[in-house]
Amino acid sequence: MFGKTVTLFRIFGFEVKIDWSWLILGALIVWSLARGLFPVWYKGMEPSAYWIMGVAGAAGLFLSIVFHELWHSLIARRFGLDMRGITLFLFGGVAEMGDEPPSPKAEFFLAVAGPISSVVLAAVLLAVSFLLRGGGPMTPVTGVLNYLGYLNFVLAAFNLIPAFPLDGGRVLRAILWGTWNDLRRATRAASFVGSTVGAGLMILGAVQFFMGSSIGGLWTLVIGMFVRGAARSSYRQLLFRQALEGVPVKKFMVADAVTVTPATTVEKLIDDYIYKYHFKMYPVVDGDALVGCVTLDQVKDLAREDRSARRVGDLARSCSAENTIGPDEDVLKALALMQKTGRSRLLVAAGGKLAGVIALKDIMGYIAMKLDLEEM
Repeated sequence: MFGKTVTLFRIFGFEVKIDWSWLILGALIVWSLARGLFPVWYKGMEPSAYWIMGVAGAAGLFLSIVFHELWHSLIARRFGLDMRGITLFLFGGVAEMGDEPPSPKAEFFLAVAGPISSVVLAAVLLAVSFLLRGGGPMTPVTGVLNYLGYLNFVLAAFNLIPAFPLDGGRVLRAILWGTWNDLRRATRAASFVGSTVGAGLMILGAVQFFMGSSIGGLWTLVIGMFVRGAARSSYRQLLFRQALEGVPVKKFMVADAVTVTPATTVEKLIDDYIYKYHFKMYPVVDGDALVGCVTLDQVKDLAREDRSARRVGDLARSCSAENTIGPDEDVLKALALMQKTGRSRLLVAAGGKLAGVIALKDIMGYIAMKLDLEEM
């Protein structure tokens, strides 16, 4: 879902990250508030005040989304779910779960936690704005608080739309899951509703655009595309997880993997291995012992004139939790490790010896075939 992300801070043990796409949203919000909404709502202020309010409003939106997703994360932790963190991106934010909720009850409470927290925050912000104003005219501070109060009500209402994977769609899935006792069927139904709502938003956006509301129409169209795509993607992710759940790494690993010795020169590694097999990572084995691995990136960092003299053993990285996994581990753990490290191949080791290599393309090939057969 995300491109390049940057970790901003940690709160209650959760990493809060921001995708670069959110900067586009932040800049657009500052501009629209400073040049559009605040001058219309609160007339008579200095232009500089509107820009300060715009920056404060965008920052407040950022914190509001973090607050909303934090409550999802806290409730998920309460039900024993592994939470990877909170990421803000172009269309808002998401609390990244490592697995599906264990029960309809967990899904329901996890889903409603966000909107409830937004409603509570909205009420607090509006109350503070009212108290600070004290019957007098709006100031930049009370104006921003007022805006953020109403914005959090909107945030709660939007998330309660029954379009999976929005919170309202998750509530719908929880109800269907509890009724049918079938997570896959409930997810398929909730995803269909979400996809339909997304298509409806796309049509509405197109109508708005041709009726003259070009900016609003484009945003509605893009949001509709996002909701529709996210609904379909969420159902595929469930199928993906169910297809791999409980399957060990050894089912996918290549036992007779191509290996190199520590004494192999880097020049020979390039000519006889990299150009021949086209892998980006090679296990380094000394007799029966697994020494570690050497990667294409390490070779690229080495000066050309040093390649004939330097040996693979000089570059090899030792086995670690970043590049090695056991043959009996769940393949979903291998995929999570690949996603975390950006690697497409992992060493499979047991007792200090190489058992094989597991590659992302082999897992994806199995998934594509299995889902194709099951969907048929």
